Amino acid sequence: MTILVTGSAGFIGSNFVLDWFAGHDEPVVSLDKLTYAGNRANLGSLDGDERHTFVHGDIGDSPLVAGLLKQHQPRAVLNFAAESHVDRSILGPEDFIQTNVVGTFHLLEAVRAYWCTLDTPHKVEFRFLHVSTDEVYGSLAPDAPAFTENNPYQPNSPYSASKAASDHLVRAYHHTYGLPVLTTNCSNNYGPYHFPEKLIPLVIRNALAGEALPIYGDGQQIRDWLYVKDHCSAIRRVLEAGNVGETYNVGGWNEKANLEVVHHICDTLDQEAPRSDGHSYREQINFVKDRPGHDRRYAIDATRLERELGWKPAETFETGIAKTVRWYLDNQGWVENVVSGAYREWLSRQYS
Repeated sequence: MTILVTGSAGFIGSNFVLDWFAGHDEPVVSLDKLTYAGNRANLGSLDGDERHTFVHGDIGDSPLVAGLLKQHQPRAVLNFAAESHVDRSILGPEDFIQTNVVGTFHLLEAVRAYWCTLDTPHKVEFRFLHVSTDEVYGSLAPDAPAFTENNPYQPNSPYSASKAASDHLVRAYHHTYGLPVLTTNCSNNYGPYHFPEKLIPLVIRNALAGEALPIYGDGQQIRDWLYVKDHCSAIRRVLEAGNVGETYNVGGWNEKANLEVVHHICDTLDQEAPRSDGHSYREQINFVKDRPGHDRRYAIDATRLERELGWKPAETFETGIAKTVRWYLDNQGWVENVVSGAYREWLSRQYS
């Protein structure tokens, strides 16, 4: 028995693989293109582990994927591979279309061809699990109910539109070809190995470096925050018991405004790594021009996942953010290794 995990060197993918081996001995074949946010070092602790095979490659490389499927005969494919940063999608949407739409199409085609070769028992047991986002649902009014699986898709950025397209492709491959698929739509993740272009790791990194903490607009954009290891446990549960063809929303039940999140991080750092001058990290907050089309609020209703599969998050925002800050404090070398000159140039251009 083996599973194939795409996007395995990224933030959520690497956390999933590491957590998988904490509780399973089933082998994993990892596939990752190693773009700027994919980091082979995230999986460095598995070097030499015979249960883990890492392959540097693209989900859009059909011969490569077909060869891996034929060689390793996985019982499931979990697709984490995606371009995922809204800001970058605004500046350069083509990469998002190529990876999230075209790449997913080629992956589905390779998986469908492989699935068709399986005998009936293995066909029935096989799963293709597609990891997506709550951003496909669009933006919520302040008093609107949280997103359920029945909300219509109303994506507002090139990123969310590309993920919506990939979700539709996955659904179509189930209804047209019978491919046994599962889809999860998660809220904002945070935790270890998060590339420091996203809000939480960016704020931690900049605070410790004595740099400005950029906040878009008035900082009142609301997100539901999900600790990444809770997300991983939800995906394992959906893979184990989810109903074929269904979608499951995964959320943390933690709606917070961006400014509130930044304040909480600053206050935590004030306790764990105080500034040498005794001042609060809150003094480094800098409000910058809002990004185009910035969605005001996301919120996930994860009731279905709890009701049908018995899953709920283990972490509150307070416990999850404490673990996250501690991880970044203890892994400053990892941070410095990923913030290259290109990264700093991008930050300067984005938040100037």
